[in-house]
Amino acid sequence: MADVKKGEGLVYRNHPLRRVDNLIYYGSMADEYIVMLQILETKKEKDMDVATKVSVQLQLTAPDLKSRDRVVKKSEKDSLYAAMDLGAIWLERALAGK
Repeated sequence: MADVKKGEGLVYRNHPLRRVDNLIYYGSMADEYIVMLQILETKKEKDMDVATKVSVQLQLTAPDLKSRDRVVKKSEKDSLYAAMDLGAIWLERALAGK
């Protein structure tokens, strides 16, 4: 597993987080698996957008696979917190070889 150093951006449970628009990538591309979170729906809470529907996918990082063949597991959750929680569990188990 790739070591995460301080000052390299956001980290959650010792894995890096990267956001591109409505996609959040959780994990390192140097590892065998990553989690991709896609925010599908949001609602306004005061002046912030809050995710109400999030797609979670555990994916292989092998560059020779097609994008649809990379998906190992997928689910949908009703909040970003629930999606991150599930994604963190899937990633830890996949990287541990379970």
